[in-house]
Amino acid sequence: MLNSESRFAGHAFVGAPLDRADALRGDADALAALWPTAQILVLDTDGTAFADDDRQPALFSGNDLGGGPGTAIFLGLREGRAWFVAEAATLTVKAPQRMDLRQAAVTWPAEVADVFCYARGMSYWHSRNRFCGVCGSPVRFGRFGFIGHCDQCRTEHYPRVDPAVIVAVENNGRLLLGRQSSWVARRYSVLAGFVEPGETFEQTVAREVFEEARVRVIQAQYQGTQPWPFPGALMVGFRASAHDDVPTVDGELEDARWFSVEEVGAALQRDSNDDGQGILLPPRLSIARTLIEQWYQSQCREG
Repeated sequence: MLNSESRFAGHAFVGAPLDRADALRGDADALAALWPTAQILVLDTDGTAFADDDRQPALFSGNDLGGGPGTAIFLGLREGRAWFVAEAATLTVKAPQRMDLRQAAVTWPAEVADVFCYARGMSYWHSRNRFCGVCGSPVRFGRFGFIGHCDQCRTEHYPRVDPAVIVAVENNGRLLLGRQSSWVARRYSVLAGFVEPGETFEQTVAREVFEEARVRVIQAQYQGTQPWPFPGALMVGFRASAHDDVPTVDGELEDARWFSVEEVGAALQRDSNDDGQGILLPPRLSIARTLIEQWYQSQCREG
């Protein structure tokens, strides 16, 4: 398995993957045998996870829940132990608190937060595919949650991920950052957008940057990825160089500007010492922050 602790890391959901154990998804007897000692993450319909009094993960074993896997989704193995996600509505167990994935990313152990990320994406896909998108008939899930069958028109449905690019655009020692009107005051980030049919990632980078800021990209280089199940994206990170264009917004963004190395460095310091004046950057859990920090560090080395 590839080592995710690479030169491009630091954001959440990339460090502690499960063994997906695809071969076990069709083996009901094997999963039933693993069920008693399995770790089960329980999610509510809003995508939050059960948590204990200390806001840490409330994990259950198969022995706690009884029976067998039933409709639980098999996620994979870690050190021989099976992991599942189950819907709270199908169970009788309770927990004192609920935890959002963004909160869990910074307070839970990474190996559990990563499973939560995976589980939330699968749970969301199930919730949006209970009926066939072709004929409208009910969907029956098989392979312990990884395929949906329509018995009416015979269409098969598979888990979906929506790829989106996110890019640190630079020009002459400056970084392009923008903000959406819905964000907290003073928050700026790198630009991002979803891939459209018939596009390469690099083409999406050029199109999105021009659409959002009227800045022309010269070239783009892939950096790394981050699963981002809000609700079902995969963020594909790039670093790009661009022409010396004046950023201009027309509705997608509220504002977009070039920022100097000094301005970005000051913004990074505001995590611990906010002067209430300059811009704020995305939290460390996101690939957006990793791209910004990587760009800043490279500029400092070159300077």
